Amino acid sequence: MAWLNDDGQWIILMGFVISVGIFFLVLLVNQSILVGQTTAEAVLDFPKSDIQDLRNEVWVIYSRFNNTPTERDNVIKDIETISLMKKNAVVNITPGTWRVHYFNGITNYTEVICSENYTFFYY
Repeated sequence: MAWLNDDGQWIILMGFVISVGIFFLVLLVNQSILVGQTTAEAVLDFPKSDIQDLRNEVWVIYSRFNNTPTERDNVIKDIETISLMKKNAVVNITPGTWRVHYFNGITNYTEVICSENYTFFYY
């Protein structure tokens, strides 16, 4: 029997193994790009500065208007209206417990800003 030359078979087999490896690497890179994109979108969609501004305003209301309920309620109503008109966010401020609820369709955030046990110093 003649000696068979099987070098071509090894070349084809190695090409197949390399192409399957590249295919799996492409899948991994594609998934990591999608995960990075959704993470970046979540960070951009979170209204951190809006919530911080709202918390600051609640502290101001608590310190300045806590003794005058009529003015306090007017200021709270104004903040709720402005948030809805400018930021498209529903804001509810409960003066007794100072609970703030923020909802803009994506982010749902509720926090008790201050209670009667806290001492607040406004400068």
